[in-house]
Amino acid sequence: MTEFVVVIPARFASTRLPGKALLDIHGKPMLQHVWERGTESGASEVIIATDDERIADAAESFGATVCMTGDQHRSGSERIAEVADLLDWPDDRVVVNLQGDEPGMPASLLDQCAALLDDTAVDIATLASPFLAREDFENPNCVKVICDVRGHAIYFSRAAIPYPRDTGSKERAAGAALHHHGIYAYRCGVLRELVAAAPSDLEVCEQLEQLRALSLGMTIAVGVPPVRPGTGIDTPDDLERAQREMAG
Repeated sequence: MTEFVVVIPARFASTRLPGKALLDIHGKPMLQHVWERGTESGASEVIIATDDERIADAAESFGATVCMTGDQHRSGSERIAEVADLLDWPDDRVVVNLQGDEPGMPASLLDQCAALLDDTAVDIATLASPFLAREDFENPNCVKVICDVRGHAIYFSRAAIPYPRDTGSKERAAGAALHHHGIYAYRCGVLRELVAAAPSDLEVCEQLEQLRALSLGMTIAVGVPPVRPGTGIDTPDDLERAQREMAG
């Protein structure tokens, strides 16, 4: 498998859960759990990228390597692109973007995502699983992805896609979509091209950055993991659920 690095973009500000990167989960800040998942993977290096000294101090206290970035970034991809430039990474360097609010992301899934880039025709890799419940399929906070027969993304949406035209096709519709997980792998050259481009109309409409990549004609490979990641944390309810999941 191609060598890869993991970068964890982390910010202190969060509209729904301020300071969530440092919230306690079983005696450790959430960010430490995320970093530990990264160090358990096959990555050659794991870096936490932040613009906040509170996060940097906490990360260094548990032994993480920190890269300080600017505070202007609108996305984790932009923050990681700055890291790539600051550290002068070549265009063919493979980076896994492990979001700082995913403490339940198994390390093996980082390896799986990075391995999808062994196919040189793939620009970006990500993961998605079958939906467990119709409520999730209909929830706009659960991002849906539709793939072609090669496992490449056709479209991502917050809407329940594909739309069932009749009652009998509702189950088939839910089964055709996958529940997208917040993890990406890309080569630095692709990342630089992505962040240099203006947001596409589709991206602005759905507020999904991956739609910019599709609008640029990039190929996104979607892998189905053998195990589901734990809960990503955006709200207090998510935090309580993650604490229960990680109790064992």
